[in-house]
Amino acid sequence: MKYGRPDSEFTKWKWKPEGCELPVFDPYQFLEIVRGKSLAFVGDSVGRNQMQSLICLLSRVEYPIDASYTADENFKRRKYSSYNFTLATFWTPFLVKFKEEDADGPNHNGLFNLYLDEFDEKWTTQIDEFDYIILSTGHWFYRPTMYYENRRLVGCHFCQRDEIKNLSITYGYRRAFRTSFRAINTLKNFKGTTFFRTFSPNHFENGGWNNGGNCVRRRPFRSTETVLEGDNLELYLTQVEEFRVAEREGMKKELKFRLLDTTQAMLMRPDGHPSKYGHWRNEVVQMPNDCVHWCLPGPIDTWSDFLLQMLKTEGT
Repeated sequence: MKYGRPDSEFTKWKWKPEGCELPVFDPYQFLEIVRGKSLAFVGDSVGRNQMQSLICLLSRVEYPIDASYTADENFKRRKYSSYNFTLATFWTPFLVKFKEEDADGPNHNGLFNLYLDEFDEKWTTQIDEFDYIILSTGHWFYRPTMYYENRRLVGCHFCQRDEIKNLSITYGYRRAFRTSFRAINTLKNFKGTTFFRTFSPNHFENGGWNNGGNCVRRRPFRSTETVLEGDNLELYLTQVEEFRVAEREGMKKELKFRLLDTTQAMLMRPDGHPSKYGHWRNEVVQMPNDCVHWCLPGPIDTWSDFLLQMLKTEGT
């Protein structure tokens, strides 16, 4: 995998929670815990990034075989034959039903219709069989989007159309999570555990992702150098609020919801993104400097440390 960043020292740093020790990921232990089970990553490309990290960590034990039902790279399944363990990815960048309305939107990167109260059946009809799902999304909501509810246009975010009401990014974000959690809680046959992974901040500086921003730091932030604020804080609080509501509803149906909170840990790691090294030198990409995804190996590997510890605590 080509996410490695040769000019960074990020591999020397490891997250240490305050007041406790977090053991280093043990791939043998992980595979024993999930023997005979299945796990699906549901969300955007950062969720896929998490799956890639996990596959790399497990490669010390075994490489999975392709067990996909389709050639579509956004919906792949991989199986660890020795452990009868299946990993799957379901690409759903907004979690809810969507379609691209205009391939040349206001920032020349598309304009999307989001049906905020409708399930994305590409994943909601497929997860019944899984023992665990890891749900996450975030960065796509910065894109120009048209918000629909009850099949009626209610507003937009950054569509730059004077005749349409401009709504905040958190308006769509909150409703997308509300709908997604409702989908899980209303499935008749799903009995698995839902791990909700919180928002992963980007670290663009001196510009945004589409106007020259970059991430060139070579060490983590110190505790006095940054704080969760602005959009990052609003998105984090919004999704956690919706998670808590879904968790309470899930308890009534004996469904398990667990919070995989990675936000603060990743906020501190501006040095862990691919930057210009996340693609081949002559490759044409939308994001020439990638400060959203995470290097492999890198800080994202800590998410598997968290996940394994949570599985051990669950006793599953």
